[in-house]
Amino acid sequence: METPKPVQRPPQPPVPAPAAGYAGELDIDRSDPAYRRWLSEAVAKVHADANRSADTHLLSVPLPADWGVDLYLKDESTHPTGSLKHRLARSLFLYALCNGWIRPDRPVIEASSGSTAVSEAYFARLIGVPFVAVMARGTVRAKVELIQFHGGRCHLVEDPCEVYETAARLARETGGHYMDQFTYAERATDWRGNNNIAESIFRQLAAERHPVPDWIVATAGTGGTSATLARYVRFAQATTGVCVADPENSAFFPGWRDGDPSVRTGTGSRIEGIGRQRVEPSFVPGAIDRMMRVPDAASIAAVRVLERLLGRRAGASTGTGLWAAFRIISEMRESGRRGSVVGLICDPGERYVEKYYSDGWLAEQGIEIGPYVERLERFLRSGILDGPEPEERG
Repeated sequence: METPKPVQRPPQPPVPAPAAGYAGELDIDRSDPAYRRWLSEAVAKVHADANRSADTHLLSVPLPADWGVDLYLKDESTHPTGSLKHRLARSLFLYALCNGWIRPDRPVIEASSGSTAVSEAYFARLIGVPFVAVMARGTVRAKVELIQFHGGRCHLVEDPCEVYETAARLARETGGHYMDQFTYAERATDWRGNNNIAESIFRQLAAERHPVPDWIVATAGTGGTSATLARYVRFAQATTGVCVADPENSAFFPGWRDGDPSVRTGTGSRIEGIGRQRVEPSFVPGAIDRMMRVPDAASIAAVRVLERLLGRRAGASTGTGLWAAFRIISEMRESGRRGSVVGLICDPGERYVEKYYSDGWLAEQGIEIGPYVERLERFLRSGILDGPEPEERG
């Protein structure tokens, strides 16, 4: 087989000499038709993937009708790569491509707790560039295998705080692009609309008895989703509040509470995909109406109970948001308010069978979910989620 010849840039006409009176004028032309053709094809492939992907479902969680409060969960686990991060990865790739940061045959490198890397590996393979995910060694094996399935490579580090600098270093060494979701998540998504998650929620609620939700509950990994939701709510002039539920050992809650973006925590989050040891640049605290600190045991208890309600498993980050949603519904019930609350199913529970659905793992971690399961069962009977959590509200 004949070896393909490298693409040569067409010869350019000579640049004319500066006109009289413009001594010292400089003109540097870096246009590259071959690269622009590749770029156009890459962007077209990402757009085509979006056209093939149907919108995700807004599921109704069964609650007693006489409560007058409806709970919905936006099921982001049905994306082609199985998580909420599919939307983010698509936006990040378009953002980086259109900024000229991703180049043919050069790797895209990301620091991730797993789900974003799964989705980015998918898009990297779609446009034909290598992908490397820098992740903590404790990331569940299922995510590692999914990244490899989509053609990516995993670079594991011992300390979760090392992922940022390691990813940046690998990008420098390889001439690749460090995607840096934690910086660019909030700006890569078009929060005004364009079928983003917020616009989709409001459209899907249009025919419901409470079409404008009282609250939308999100969680924070980068902070990009909560920023998109909060900005769209304000742009649409809706009365909806945006609440961010945060797990133990995360810097987002104390950073928001104290107005201190320099907050650091000494231990990483046990709830994969959310909670960071630093306040990430994409977290927009001024757009957030409310935050709750949710115990890890409550998060895991919530997804165990959700499995009985909907007949499906979800990751523990879904449980973090669900616990906060139940708390808000309890308050609405106590005050006699009617309305609707929306949460998110962030990713499928099958990725976490060895963790959040393993009683052995819970025992190793010293996590006792029994008291929280009992509280949830009482809530589902009475509508009241009794007992405050430590540092729960801001």
